[in-house]
Amino acid sequence: MDRAPWTGLEKRLFALTCLFTLFFACTTPPFQAPDENQHYMKALLLSEGHVLTQQRGAMIGAELPRSAIDLHDVQFPTSASATPRLFDPAMLSHAWTAEEKGAKDRGFADFPNVANYAPTLYAPGAAGLAAGDRLGLPRLGAFYSGRVVNALIALALLGTALTLIPFGRNAMLATALLPTFCYQNGSLSPDAIINSVGFLGLALALRIGFTHSTPIKNTALFLTAPLLALAKGVYLPLMAAGLRWPDNRRNPGPWLLLAAMALGATVFLLWMKFSGGSQALYHIVSRKTGETVTTAPLAAQLAVILRDPLAYLHILATSIVERAPVYALQLVGRFGWNAILLPLLAYPLALLMLGGAILSASTMRFSLGQRLWWLAIAAGTALLIETAMYLTGTPLGADYIQGTQGRYFLPIMPLVLLALMPAEPVRGAHMLFAGSALLLLSIAAATTFDSFWVHGFVTADGMPPHHSLSRALILPSPRW
Repeated sequence: MDRAPWTGLEKRLFALTCLFTLFFACTTPPFQAPDENQHYMKALLLSEGHVLTQQRGAMIGAELPRSAIDLHDVQFPTSASATPRLFDPAMLSHAWTAEEKGAKDRGFADFPNVANYAPTLYAPGAAGLAAGDRLGLPRLGAFYSGRVVNALIALALLGTALTLIPFGRNAMLATALLPTFCYQNGSLSPDAIINSVGFLGLALALRIGFTHSTPIKNTALFLTAPLLALAKGVYLPLMAAGLRWPDNRRNPGPWLLLAAMALGATVFLLWMKFSGGSQALYHIVSRKTGETVTTAPLAAQLAVILRDPLAYLHILATSIVERAPVYALQLVGRFGWNAILLPLLAYPLALLMLGGAILSASTMRFSLGQRLWWLAIAAGTALLIETAMYLTGTPLGADYIQGTQGRYFLPIMPLVLLALMPAEPVRGAHMLFAGSALLLLSIAAATTFDSFWVHGFVTADGMPPHHSLSRALILPSPRW
């Protein structure tokens, strides 16, 4: 089994992903992806040649151009509002020229949530910001330049992963065609790089485990594993998907995979040491009480888990059950700062699209044990994500988990779909896959454009109020 050749349909579906990614990059207003304002500041810091942040009192961030800080704080703030917010092209025109006064002034930017993220996640966006500056673009122009370069690099990594995967390409394509994936790819968020590197790591692991090993493959594996660990260490176990059950003992693949994962873990620990290893605490609004609370120190929260592991397992189980519907909505498409929902009929359409992708697979003759192993890795990684958020994003000793987003599970999705793919494709499934993907992304594009630029939206989490079920089924949430 070696690399599967691209079909014409697969090429068109990848082109569809690229098209809608760039659509979102160009039409989404500044800072309307989750935490994009903080990611922008982090990428700008790197574009100026600096890696580490500073701490000033309760703030963690860096000295940056005042015009960049004002682009968010003054021109495009992201504070919650109970009244509908509508963007207008005049806002872009004003922001394009607003930095003329005080262009050389600097101020301290606070971005604690992303202070310790690795610079590898921000390198593409930083390159785009630097290119915008070199071209003499104003701050807003450089912002969009950073977005586009970030998107193009993410798409290049995605295309490489799709080329390298030895089987089940539709599993990756279906995940990449989800509106949330394209939306995050079209932002300055490191999610664009995290998701694509996650796919690349999975593709290389499957190639090493299920095809013949070569020096080029091995080198790529050992380069990708540290990048994946620096992206988010919880995704590193995805590379264990290349382990075969049962395995040929003469195959060096398992040892190569384990060594690459060990290297990735080592690089991650070294980065934490170099960056100071300190956890940046920040304020959040409790999803239980609605009050403003502070996240817990990792060591103290870990002590809570170790003191009563069974109690933590109960917290884990109840939080997953409570939040599963929210994760599902966010995984498919919830835009802005999780404020804008698709028409409700779009969510079963996404399920139909994923089902079409599963049933259109071919040459997926794997044992039940292999499939269960893939599902176990996916489940274990999901539990690691939840535990990481309890340790770093939840108040001390809370009886719930805070901060987990559905988009965090995107790198896991291809492995789940792979495990469910039948041995032979079902007739007509590929057309169901392609047709529903095109319709789903078209609805998502219309939803975001209407909500941002035509009708407006309310920046509030939770299920928006609705007065008509028929409107909720066929219209985006701001029109309910």
